[in-house]
Amino acid sequence: MGMLELLMFSFVFYTPEIPGNTGNAIRLAAVTGADLHLVEPLGFDFSDAKLRRAGLDYHDLARLTVHPTPEAMWEHFAGHRIFAFTTHASTNFAEVSYEPGDVLLFGPESAGLPEEVSGDDRVHERLRIPMLPARRSLNLANSASIALYEAWRQHGYAGS
Repeated sequence: MGMLELLMFSFVFYTPEIPGNTGNAIRLAAVTGADLHLVEPLGFDFSDAKLRRAGLDYHDLARLTVHPTPEAMWEHFAGHRIFAFTTHASTNFAEVSYEPGDVLLFGPESAGLPEEVSGDDRVHERLRIPMLPARRSLNLANSASIALYEAWRQHGYAGS
């Protein structure tokens, strides 16, 4: 199966802050064939040791795009279904039927997706990952892994 057939999904880290999470996301992109997109400003630079340690072995195997502004990200994904992951949503992420080309959007570690992003008209649906009550949130890289693997599972782990 060719590379284009593997690239069914994209996931976006909107203004990520912790280099280790993005390093892990690079690794996630490499092993699943998904595209990773980052929206600036980033809370680190690509020379950060934690980023390199978490994702260096996989950087050449991952497809990574950095968008200089939120608007550049919206323009890039025009015509795609964008799913915003937020603890403020009521729809369970596993109840969605994902389609090739779908985009999974995650917010920064400290605060999650801002309301103006998750509530934007270009967002197809807001989703949540279930967790126990009175817990703040899952780790960003873990959340992306859970969601991406569910989308990929629904398509029989195509290309694996």
